[in-house]
Amino acid sequence: MHSSSAPPSLLLPSPGGEVKVELIQRAADVLFDVPDEVHEEIIKLIDAVASDPEAQVPDLAAAFGEWCWLVYIIHGDVIEVLDVGCAR
Repeated sequence: MHSSSAPPSLLLPSPGGEVKVELIQRAADVLFDVPDEVHEEIIKLIDAVASDPEAQVPDLAAAFGEWCWLVYIIHGDVIEVLDVGCAR
């Protein structure tokens, strides 16, 4: 039985197979409560991290786009998104 407080997950392709992406609830709330163009930029950032082995460092890391950013940490084959935001 899954807990209702479990973070939402997305599966994204990566060069070595699929990477599981987990968003903590606060990040998921932001992701799904922004305009479409901002949502698209955040998804592109997540995809870039999932697709780039050099971005998959074992420590707390961040990725930045034109207007948006995300903070994440890697746990094995799981990218945990801790925070997302936009300056728009």
